[in-house]
Amino acid sequence: MLGEEEIQKSSDVLSDELRKIVDSHVDKNAEILVVGLGNIYVTPDALGPKVINDIEVTRHMIKYLPQYVKEGARNVSAISPGVLGTTGIETVEILKGIVDNIHPKLVIVIDALASRSIERINSTVQISDTGIVPGAGVGNTRKEISQNTLGIPVIAIGIPTVVETAVLVNDSLDLFITKLQDEAKSNDYLNELKQEDNYEEIKEALVPQDYNLIVTPKEIDGLIENMSQIVATGINQAI
Repeated sequence: MLGEEEIQKSSDVLSDELRKIVDSHVDKNAEILVVGLGNIYVTPDALGPKVINDIEVTRHMIKYLPQYVKEGARNVSAISPGVLGTTGIETVEILKGIVDNIHPKLVIVIDALASRSIERINSTVQISDTGIVPGAGVGNTRKEISQNTLGIPVIAIGIPTVVETAVLVNDSLDLFITKLQDEAKSNDYLNELKQEDNYEEIKEALVPQDYNLIVTPKEIDGLIENMSQIVATGINQAI
């Protein structure tokens, strides 16, 4: 678990980087829609919805109570559209309807990711202005959310929260080989094995047996709380 000071420092870094990307696409007064992807009832996938709970939305205030809004405040709205399995609607279809009705100039999407490295779980924040394909990291690819599908720029913020069993085995194999090398039990075969990325071969062996599980740390509840706070604070400061 992170302390308040560490969370604020991380939020400041995220805010600085996000502000640069936002400013490169829209002006200071442009309306922004923040979207939290994921399933609130599945902890490793709850990052997006939890971030939305802490976003400072202003659209309703500007529209109905403008006297209470600071001059120059940006028009910000937010939504967590759920997942196809509970709504029966593709996320991009929901967002198209919203974009067509409220006309934001930019969309910021937050989502949990699957990582190809154990070290990146809840320790890396990825920012992209090319959009996102929900579910792609766990083999459940949905329609992309991007400027091509929504007609306006889409900035994606993602944090790895899970890995496949094949990733665990591959990384663990490297650690095991390193241990053998440290104990002077290495040979040419182990050296060659460690230098290769064995992920695809391991995955091919696990998938037919349905053993390629999606795995998350046991501390995921606290990690999601930390990371959602970092992302929400970073977004609020940036926009």
